[in-house]
Amino acid sequence: MKSTLSAALLILLVIALVPVDGLTEEKALQLSLFTPLQIRPADTSIKYFRFNLLYGRNTSLVGLDLGLVNHLTAGESKAVQLGFANWVEADLKGLQHGWLNVTKGTFTGFQWGFINYSGHTKGFMLGFVNYSESMYGLQIGLINIIREGGMLPFFPIFNFSF
Repeated sequence: MKSTLSAALLILLVIALVPVDGLTEEKALQLSLFTPLQIRPADTSIKYFRFNLLYGRNTSLVGLDLGLVNHLTAGESKAVQLGFANWVEADLKGLQHGWLNVTKGTFTGFQWGFINYSGHTKGFMLGFVNYSESMYGLQIGLINIIREGGMLPFFPIFNFSF
């Protein structure tokens, strides 16, 4: 068992150190206790996997994002984010599932949480409170707000815009 664990850690270390697609600023793995106590700097793009025990911040991600608070700051991310709070300051394609889901740019996919927010949504929001500045899709929840272009600006149970 000890040798299996050692081999797994060695494989993770090699994956973390090898650049993806020849780009030195994009790494395959991020492990974070809280930013800045993480193996990659916050200005690094991650491809494949990110684990943020308490809080992790990177520019973008293509892959799986797990943690308590997951924060992405720039560029387009294509990810599945699973955490208590998922915060994206740019665009995201994929899934956000957590207590609080925020995408300030365009969100394309499925947001599922207690509070969901998106600048522009193309997809589906399921939560207690759903808010989108503009939307092409469907919201289901107690409070549903589509600021511009929705069936109504506010509607309980569901709201949509196509």
